[in-house]
Amino acid sequence: MTKWTETTPIQAGTVTGEITFMVPTEQRPYVHTEALTGETEPHYHAELQRREVSIHDARAQAPELSLDRHGIELRQRPSAVKDFYDNTSVEQEYYPEIEALVREATGASRVLIFDHTRRRDDGSGNAKTPADRAHNDYTEWSAPERVRDLLGEEEARHLRDVPFVQVNAWRPIRGPVRRSPLAVLDAATIDPEDLIATDMVYPERTGEIYHLAFNPGQRWLYFPAMQRDEVLLIKGYDSRTDGRARFVPHTAFQDPGTPADEPPRESIEVRTLAFFE
Repeated sequence: MTKWTETTPIQAGTVTGEITFMVPTEQRPYVHTEALTGETEPHYHAELQRREVSIHDARAQAPELSLDRHGIELRQRPSAVKDFYDNTSVEQEYYPEIEALVREATGASRVLIFDHTRRRDDGSGNAKTPADRAHNDYTEWSAPERVRDLLGEEEARHLRDVPFVQVNAWRPIRGPVRRSPLAVLDAATIDPEDLIATDMVYPERTGEIYHLAFNPGQRWLYFPAMQRDEVLLIKGYDSRTDGRARFVPHTAFQDPGTPADEPPRESIEVRTLAFFE
């Protein structure tokens, strides 16, 4: 498996884009979510900074990328779903497709799908806007907590020693995606010290995610012009600590070469837990 290094040739499709990072401080950062504020944007109680970074076209390397090493895999996987804005179709038709895909990609014996989110970068329709800060959805604390929330204390105790991963399946609803594409950090280039635990404050609970501090050794990747029949698998957490990729920070970014009249990005992400019982 190829390991990215500073001498790895930059691909022809590399772009320079701005990514929003969190600045480490002595004070623990927290976010008042939209659900708490009632507004369209969360309130960040933290210091943020935007940095220009190289974001590399990873299509040529796609066959070499793996969930275990890099934390991502691009899969060609058409869907039978005709309307991704119909929740019934998504839950009855799409969930089984993603369950089978995650089981195949991870080798897990059990896959649990627990929600999905649609995003549009024009803010219209039944969709959220893309997340535009480098983040990872789960932390050392919040991933096991999610298992307890979903399965209850008794089953969580039963699964306490069972390895598991959290995997997101990200697909364009319409392609090709040129506006607000998704940038992902090659997990082989993560320094764990750059992961900043952040409280996410909701009306009835407080969750936790990682934001990311900038590090010049990070290598950012993207898959330009993703189509509807492509799925990007992104590992949000791995309970195993044997050297595998465990976290994959990611964010939307603006490709400066995108024409102004491109249609909005529309995507759907499905969140899963995969257990190795």
